[in-house]
Amino acid sequence: MKIHGQTRCRILIPILLSICLLCGCIRSPVSTAPSQSSDETLSVRETSAAVSDEEYRQKSETAQEAFDELCQRLFEEEVADSYLTLHYCLMNPESYGIKDYPKTFGTFSLEKMQETAKEQDDLRNTLAGIELDYLADHQKLTYRILEKSLEYELSGQGLELYYQPLSPSTGIQAQLPMLLTEFVFYEKGDVEDYLSLLSDIDSYYQQILDFEKEKAKAGLFLTDSCVDQITTECGGYLLSPEHNLMVTGFDRRIDAMEGLTDEERADFKTRNLTTVTEHFIPAYELLLQGLAELKGSCSNEQGLSYDPQGKAYYEYLVRASTGTTYATMDELQKAIEAQIDSDLLEIARVLKEKPEVSQELIQYEFSQTEPEAILEALKAETQKDFPEVVPYSYVTKYVPEELEQSLSPAFFLVPPMDLYDKCVIYINPGSSSGAQTLFTTLAHEGIPGHLYQNVYFLSHCDSNIRKILSFLGYSEGWATYVENYCYTINNGLSPELGKVLARNASATLGIHALMDLNINYYGWTKEQVADYLKQFFDIQESDVVEVIYHAMKNDPSNYMAYYVGYLEIIKMRDMAQSVLKDKFQLKEFHRFLLDIGPAPFTVIEPYFKTWLNTCK
Repeated sequence: MKIHGQTRCRILIPILLSICLLCGCIRSPVSTAPSQSSDETLSVRETSAAVSDEEYRQKSETAQEAFDELCQRLFEEEVADSYLTLHYCLMNPESYGIKDYPKTFGTFSLEKMQETAKEQDDLRNTLAGIELDYLADHQKLTYRILEKSLEYELSGQGLELYYQPLSPSTGIQAQLPMLLTEFVFYEKGDVEDYLSLLSDIDSYYQQILDFEKEKAKAGLFLTDSCVDQITTECGGYLLSPEHNLMVTGFDRRIDAMEGLTDEERADFKTRNLTTVTEHFIPAYELLLQGLAELKGSCSNEQGLSYDPQGKAYYEYLVRASTGTTYATMDELQKAIEAQIDSDLLEIARVLKEKPEVSQELIQYEFSQTEPEAILEALKAETQKDFPEVVPYSYVTKYVPEELEQSLSPAFFLVPPMDLYDKCVIYINPGSSSGAQTLFTTLAHEGIPGHLYQNVYFLSHCDSNIRKILSFLGYSEGWATYVENYCYTINNGLSPELGKVLARNASATLGIHALMDLNINYYGWTKEQVADYLKQFFDIQESDVVEVIYHAMKNDPSNYMAYYVGYLEIIKMRDMAQSVLKDKFQLKEFHRFLLDIGPAPFTVIEPYFKTWLNTCK
């Protein structure tokens, strides 16, 4: 159950003005398998010498079978954790052997988190008991991904109360209504299951509120400004039942269903109205009342680093979400600053050599401005640099008016893995991003962004567990990378203008990521942020500083997932261009990234180096 969307609060920093006058899934696993270290090579040689061919074959069969069974068990446990997750992961759970599952949102509590941590320890031990040397190449990749993921999660144990389920735009309270209004009814039984699920929402929100109370006792509750923002965003959900989105949206889906009698349609609509009245609306009233009562409990009005273990928690968030290869936060900070400098210098160079671009910046328009036309143009223009993918279909929809305040400018709702070629992209007409950015927004969410990457990966992947694992650094890094790439294709802009806009988008996002890191890890105050933006970018508007500061503080590491993933990809691309020179082919570099699929960059890096050596 994943929504991939652009960051909502990205403020377009006027950089230009201030500088001219931001698994089984690899198609060819042998060619991309990482070179073994000397220790691992020694281990394999010793193993080969110590056992006969028959013993080696038997050990391999045993290890591979045990690993496959472990992955299948993990897959079944993860997708059945809540009914909403199951429905969004699988259209037909029975075909995957999943027949018995509760129709609830699952359990949310500190105790559940601690229980999950113990299960992760058990899984780590089980995984350690399977000898990597005896696995097939595609299994080794999945093994390394699981191993690294568990390593990240281990660093977060004991910090569970720092987790924040509620936050503006990206919190449960913002995303859940969208997931419910887009809950697909494949057959009548799905409607029954949906109504059972919806009746559990007040119980689920009570669990979240109880967790927030424990956070408040520990001094880790939301800031007052964050509570106010959540309250404002949720106002649209508390309309009268008859005009509530959960009723009107449900009625439209029921009317569109085939095979229902008039009596069945009327009965479903009546039961849903009752459920919304008795469970959904009370759930949001309960949540907002509880948050109002806890208001004032926050003991830290600044970034995470001012909390007792906030710095450790932030580093855990960054590593778990980005999978970065940078060894320390200091190294990461320097890499971000270096890329921002590179972007700004390139903008300055282009504007100096082509001063007419400054005039183009004042008023420009992409060649296509309608969503469907944009996506078709992107599909055609990106064929030369991106590998072919299986046939797929897509539709674009607009976010319901009631949810415009609380959702991203656009997002791709990941379809079930057994229906991956039927895709939906949502556009938020109430976003401040505007029509001028729709072209690159749809590149990010659609082609060659999330939609294309998702279809490509799921059509090549044979590992169920890998299909449901999420690595934001990879997925959002890829989408950010191709978004910037699409400024420079044949899109109606001059090549120089496209280059300046791409570098500006990169630098703008980089500055947000840098502020994210500086506020939450290095402890920058609002005054330091204001001084930095004024000194280097001539930004003096206090409202811009206010929005940036609170966005980073209320959703720590969010911008890092986008930018650090992008940073890792361009680092690999630049290295490949430097090493391969005339042999470098952008399409083959993209194929490598797509074939290896979502994973931490620490896992991808050795595979990339092997691929590079193979190409060389």
